[in-house]
Amino acid sequence: MRRVGLYIHWPFCQAKCPYCDFNSHVVAAVDQAAWRSAYTTEIKRYKDEVPDAVVGSIFFGGGTPSLMEPETVASIIDDAQRAWRFANDVEITLEANPTSVEAERFRGYRMAGVNRVSMGIQALDDDDLRRLGRLHSVSEARAAFDIARQTFDRISFDLIYARQGQTAAAWETELAEALRMAADHLSLYQLSVEDGTAFGDRHARGKLKGLPDEDLAATLYEITQNMTESAGLPAYEISNHARPGAESQHNLTYWRGGEYIGIGPGAHGRVHNPNGWIATEAETQPMRWLAAVQAGTVEQRSLLSALDRAEERAMMGLRVGEGVDRSDLAPFETRLPHLEDLGVIRTSNDKVQLTESGRPVLNAILRDLLA
Repeated sequence: MRRVGLYIHWPFCQAKCPYCDFNSHVVAAVDQAAWRSAYTTEIKRYKDEVPDAVVGSIFFGGGTPSLMEPETVASIIDDAQRAWRFANDVEITLEANPTSVEAERFRGYRMAGVNRVSMGIQALDDDDLRRLGRLHSVSEARAAFDIARQTFDRISFDLIYARQGQTAAAWETELAEALRMAADHLSLYQLSVEDGTAFGDRHARGKLKGLPDEDLAATLYEITQNMTESAGLPAYEISNHARPGAESQHNLTYWRGGEYIGIGPGAHGRVHNPNGWIATEAETQPMRWLAAVQAGTVEQRSLLSALDRAEERAMMGLRVGEGVDRSDLAPFETRLPHLEDLGVIRTSNDKVQLTESGRPVLNAILRDLLA
């Protein structure tokens, strides 16, 4: 059975957050009918390329997909179900920001087939929400979360920690509150300052004050692991925590090296054909993407070499607690004993996994492994 994930990128937001390096754009108005038509066209194209597949998950990401009209979401899900069979346990996730949560709109998403929501709450402190450029308050976030819990069986939300001026004690208090709210899944990310963002520019000019040093960041990470484990939401991936059985099936497709179709501006995909694994990357600018769909020239494609594939499996597979198949890392086999001696990985006949001490230093492990 050929099981695939389907990623739908909605590129529009109400405002651009200063830390965000995703492909998101702020516009005055969106012609939702035109976007529905474009997504339909792309799904039909991929139906011909990836026939007889079973869709295990659909993920509406962005941008802010909760700015989509429920009719747009319903149209995409209906088109996908006409193109492919859906697994009995299909997971359909939509990302939402608290500012765009309305009870009626959420009921519309539920009626369309969405069965899981991922909310970008990001902080439970009003001052920090303002610093992060978020448009909602803590009280609005809680109200939106309550609407989500009344509407969907599965709800996740994101928090960012290692923020400016954040202390270990403050994070313990905030995370305890988050764990009291949590349904079955939490995504907890350390603040990352990326080039090309407003935060990146401020940092380069020495104007992003109060970021934690390495020791404090390590302490915050340790607090995160200990508290989530104790609450029954252990880390199943570097930044993602879930009750057993509530893991994000769509994201596991990425981390396990599965096949997924990416549709929308800037969307990436990995599809397999008789020639091997194909990497796809769509045009990033929204209006150019719409024009490209009409012209039939939507994306760049490249055939992944065996080494390309092994590098991706290392970068993605080592993120999850279950690890990666040792055979997938064959080009790097000679590096494994060295890393095992350092105590940052453990190996068996069929698996390579990070140890607890290895998880916080994954980037350094990858630099060593892939060198």
